[in-house]
Amino acid sequence: MAGTLADRVAEAAGTARRRAEAFPGSVSKDALPWAVIEAFDADVRGRVARDARIEDERDRVLIAAVKLAETPPDEADAVAAARRHLVDAIDYLEQAVLRFGGVGR
Repeated sequence: MAGTLADRVAEAAGTARRRAEAFPGSVSKDALPWAVIEAFDADVRGRVARDARIEDERDRVLIAAVKLAETPPDEADAVAAARRHLVDAIDYLEQAVLRFGGVGR
């Protein structure tokens, strides 16, 4: 497991991106939002002070994951756009944690 907060954040974001890229197929539609945010919640969220900006970005990741999960798989362009939107949301969450996430006490 990564040692510093930055390492943990990078690892959690990487896991989230891999799960987004592997969908559909690797995880069910209903489980995708929680699978994407799982590593962040387990390894990062409890280690940083609560900040509304971080929570807003976390919510944005969940919303983007739901949108990807609900996109019809036969619409390749729409799936690609939804996946890019989710990866962007993951990137913003990673940046928000690094910028605003003072280490929790």
